[in-house]
Amino acid sequence: MVVPRFKSFLGQEPKASPAIEQKPPLDLSHHLSRATKARQGNNIKEFYKYFAIPGIGNLAGGLPNASYFPYDTLQARVALPERFEPASSTSTTPPKPSESRIASKPFSRITVPRESPYSDPSDKIDIVTALQYSQASGYPPLLSFVRQFTRDNLHPNVPYKDGPEVILTNGALDGLSKALECLSNPWDKCRDWVSDREGILCEEFSFPSSIQMMRPRGLQIVPVKMDTEGMLAGGPGGLRDVLENWDIKKGKMPHLMYTITIGQNPTSGILSTERRKEIYSICTKYDIVIIEDDPYWHLQYPSAASSEASARNLAPPPPAPTTSSQKSSGFPFLDSLVPSYLSMDIDGRVVRLDTFSKSIAPGCRLGWITAQPKLVERLLRVTEGTTQAPSGFVQAMVAQVIMEPDNKDGKGGPTGWKVDGWVRWLEGLRGSYERRMQLMSTTLENGRFTIQQKRMANEEDAEWAVVKKAEMYSFSWPRGGMFLWLRYNFASHPLSGQVEGQRLAKALWIWLTKKPYLALVSPGEQFEVILGSAKPDGWRYSRICFGAVEEDDVEKVTARYTKGVESFWHLRKVKDIEGIEAWAASEQREQQVDVANLSGCWGC
Repeated sequence: MVVPRFKSFLGQEPKASPAIEQKPPLDLSHHLSRATKARQGNNIKEFYKYFAIPGIGNLAGGLPNASYFPYDTLQARVALPERFEPASSTSTTPPKPSESRIASKPFSRITVPRESPYSDPSDKIDIVTALQYSQASGYPPLLSFVRQFTRDNLHPNVPYKDGPEVILTNGALDGLSKALECLSNPWDKCRDWVSDREGILCEEFSFPSSIQMMRPRGLQIVPVKMDTEGMLAGGPGGLRDVLENWDIKKGKMPHLMYTITIGQNPTSGILSTERRKEIYSICTKYDIVIIEDDPYWHLQYPSAASSEASARNLAPPPPAPTTSSQKSSGFPFLDSLVPSYLSMDIDGRVVRLDTFSKSIAPGCRLGWITAQPKLVERLLRVTEGTTQAPSGFVQAMVAQVIMEPDNKDGKGGPTGWKVDGWVRWLEGLRGSYERRMQLMSTTLENGRFTIQQKRMANEEDAEWAVVKKAEMYSFSWPRGGMFLWLRYNFASHPLSGQVEGQRLAKALWIWLTKKPYLALVSPGEQFEVILGSAKPDGWRYSRICFGAVEEDDVEKVTARYTKGVESFWHLRKVKDIEGIEAWAASEQREQQVDVANLSGCWGC
């Protein structure tokens, strides 16, 4: 007898919560684009259900014969879930440093066979099925795993009846592309009326690749003010203010919101449950669909707030509120995380984008969308007419790593992670990135100030100098994600009265790439969602990534960066700035090597 591969994967049974009557999600079909409303099911895909009939002679499908696939197996050496040391979910102290190199850590081996002995499509991982044409929603075993993990563990408290559905994607950006295709109509200023232009709300600083995807569709990108948490619900420029004072001469009131709520890119904030409830209420009032992009959901750092307070001699922060009244995920680590908008989505207006990019590897190009079933059905139709399913190679390897049980032949051998191992892997990743965050933040904290001297102007006191401590930059210790958002205090620079701030900012960025500093950071203006703003503010900031360089180099490269900033603050002549600009325009710049990357890849 063949034991089903997936059914017994859960490490702990989720705790039950009192039964609450749930209502079906709202009908959001009025938000669908014209093209999406017109999409029909793929007639060819309708045949797939007949392929599973035992003994059927398939003369219908245009499927290449699997015996001609050149791969007999797919094999890999993979980490054990315990490879990285986790941090405590409640600890206010930094996690322990890593004790050994990856090369010396235990590993396992996985093999995707040519043909699996399992008959259930949800359990069957092999070359024959993975590399064949398949359903657009995703490879059945991986889709089954993701669906159950999403519903039972990641989002166990979705409040609408029957819960959400999922569909696999080619990563979060592909998910966003399909969500925009599904929920917005293209607009052309040369063809369409301004009154027909649709809009999308975003944080005032956001992920450039996502924003660049919206512009060609003609969507009006509407920035909403932020604080250290993320999007503001109230106050000037906050969500309520933007919507209450909407000018219809600019186009339709936005019906979409794009938001990064955990480890916000670039600001690293985490939106609290209280703020989410307030924003969700506003979205309900104005009938807005929330597109929640959360690639960093598992990278939440409980030690950040207390470490920041300790470093600055401030009172310890109050403990984070708990969600003990909600149904447990079955895992303390998952229960400790700030939950998604899905946890309060009584209307079914949340479309959540997830990815394996930050939990396995960006090159997987694999993710999933979670939303109410009717929206997922429409997203399926979009997928059938565009990308089809993600790469079979990738889906098979990811499924085998996460799902593989003991070998059926009874000889033992390698096993996959299963749900408890998958969660342990995520917990270890959180601990590793949290260590990096601590190293970078501590180094930046120690380098925030410089000593400035200024001679007295009158002759009598010319031998005396005024010495003051000047703050060069400020930042919040990252609460999540992979980045630190740093604001420069150019007003404290000796040349601030002679050289405009934006020019100083550009010169500083160039200065940092020169020897001996060789540190590359991302200019803040890259993340402004409005191009050519009348009052640009991004030039005051840099996004610094603690994930790109090796852990042993984080402190060293960050120290080079702080020394570079301090040396720039000691420049006192306008001709110094002119010299930097001239150097940047010369061929000398092309000869620089070993510039350390603190900017992070533009793909993230």
